[in-house]
Amino acid sequence: MEKDPFFYVIIVACVIVAVILAWGLSTFQSGGDGKKSNKIMQLRIVAQFVAVVLIVAFAYFKTQGGN
Repeated sequence: MEKDPFFYVIIVACVIVAVILAWGLSTFQSGGDGKKSNKIMQLRIVAQFVAVVLIVAFAYFKTQGGN
């Protein structure tokens, strides 16, 4: 599985989601602009959706006999 480049794309997508989550939570905690915090969390939802789609696609292609 580690030899598949698609696996590394998924890892990068998950790290991006984690970074956006940390950024959004730090913005909430600092008491900054509420609209900015909300936009960051909306961005996290989009990034999380992309990550989940990539994970499902990876699992699908692995079950179809792909390497």
